[in-house]
Amino acid sequence: MQPWYNSRKAAQIAAFFAIREGGRIAVLKAVKLIYLSERRFMNAFDSSMLRDQLVSMEHGPVNSITLNQINGLTDNKDEWSEFVTDREDHCYSIPNSGMNVDRLDELSRAEIQTLEETWTEFGHMDQWQIRDYTHDNCPEWEDPDFSSQPIPYSRVFKFLGKAEPEELEKKIVRERTLDAIFHT
Repeated sequence: MQPWYNSRKAAQIAAFFAIREGGRIAVLKAVKLIYLSERRFMNAFDSSMLRDQLVSMEHGPVNSITLNQINGLTDNKDEWSEFVTDREDHCYSIPNSGMNVDRLDELSRAEIQTLEETWTEFGHMDQWQIRDYTHDNCPEWEDPDFSSQPIPYSRVFKFLGKAEPEELEKKIVRERTLDAIFHT
C-alpha cells in the first residue's frame, strides 16, 4: 500500500455509493462512480480526493488502488470491513443497515457534496450504462487492449480544460509526499 493513500477514506467513499444504492452495489458501477467523483473533484478544486493511481482498463478509467481494495487484493481489510463487506457476486455491501453518511468521518463537506452531485447525475445508471458513459465522455481514457495503462493527472486536467495541467499534477504529487510524511 502506498503510504500517502488513505484506505479508510476510500472505504468510506465506496460505502457512500453502496448506501445510496440501498446497501449493495455492483463493483463496476461503484468504481465508475468513484472515478467520476474524483474527476468532478479535480475539476472543482484542482486537487484529488484520494490521490490514487488512475488507470485505463478495459471497462474504462478507474482508481487503481481503490479497485484493488474493493477486490480484496490488499492488506487493509480491517479498515475496509468497518464500511464495506467482502466482494460477492460482483457486488459489495455495507456491513449493516445502520450505516449512514453521518458515519463517514474521513470525508469533508466538499467531498460529500461532490459524491452527492455524482450520485445525482449518474446513480440512476446501471453498471453498463455508466461504463459506456466513461468510454464516451472521459477522453483521458484510452483502450488498453485487455491490459491497463496509467492515466496521468495532467491528462485528466488537460481534458477538463485546466490551465497548466502539469503544474496541477505536480501539486498532487507534493500532496502525496506530505501525506506520506505525516501518515507514516
